[in-house]
Amino acid sequence: MLCTCQSGFEALLARELAEAGVAPRESGPGWVLTAPGEPAHELAFPHLWLPAPVEIRGESVNELAQQLLDYFMTSLRGERVEAAWPCLWLEAREPVGLGRRAAAVEQAFALLLRKRLSRVAKLAAPALPRGVGPVRGLFVRFTDFGRAWVARDALANGQCRMADDPQAPSRSYLKLEEAYGLLGAEPRAGETVADLGAAPGGWSYSAAQRGARVVAIDNGPLKGGALHHPQIEHRCADAFAFRPDDGRPFDWLLCDLLEEPHHVVRQIAEPWLAGRWCRRFVLNLKFGRVDPLALAAELRAPGSIFATAATGVRIRHLYHDREEFTVVGTTR
Repeated sequence: MLCTCQSGFEALLARELAEAGVAPRESGPGWVLTAPGEPAHELAFPHLWLPAPVEIRGESVNELAQQLLDYFMTSLRGERVEAAWPCLWLEAREPVGLGRRAAAVEQAFALLLRKRLSRVAKLAAPALPRGVGPVRGLFVRFTDFGRAWVARDALANGQCRMADDPQAPSRSYLKLEEAYGLLGAEPRAGETVADLGAAPGGWSYSAAQRGARVVAIDNGPLKGGALHHPQIEHRCADAFAFRPDDGRPFDWLLCDLLEEPHHVVRQIAEPWLAGRWCRRFVLNLKFGRVDPLALAAELRAPGSIFATAATGVRIRHLYHDREEFTVVGTTR
């Protein structure tokens, strides 16, 4: 298999794969090649799995493009393409210049495909559908200037690059937008949201733009599109001490605090999930000072609050995450 991840986290991905029973064989910036195998549980760091990739090699752009076309044409035998299909050239930023090489091959391949199968070429889409699960399309990942891996089938792990919003108060807005796809749900008009540690308001803004009523808890100020938003009530208060006013649960708990992750789990996740004070949750846990794989194992453990009080829990290192996990789920 070939697994992709955020560049700089391939060593953690390789460790996670090994601990889940899949042996890493080779790695580079943003990718790990493994022996065939099935991981023992859901993993956090993979972005995309290519379960049966084919290696192609070539000295020139045209040679590589022709090999890709030959592979694609062979794989299409007996298959009808009637709808949009993802044609995804996975990011290849390092070594320097590899991205430009991949882009040149992509352009040459697209030209060849238009000449051979114009209708199929017009249906190609340069993005994955949001969510988790198998995807059929064409997936290409360059690992060197003359070497690439290509596959028709992939398994998406839920990560997705999101479009920025100039009104969003901070970059963290993108993490929540991405997390909706992972959870398979997003706030709706009339639903209630508690945003703990809200300032400067990126997550509150995201929920409020969908019509939800947000209580933003933070002693710091809100900014940008969250400031004076009619759907956002800002309360200057301690996020760890906040509780629902009348005992009625919120539809959503959002929490993105720059705090030690175990403290957030004990002081926020445990009381909110055990007390059923929310129906769905999105939590961001910083792992900069702890072993992220040990933390993920604790979150998955049978006795953890996420195992005993929640369903559909997913732990991911998202496209827009840094040294942090995003945890989503539904309260039992």
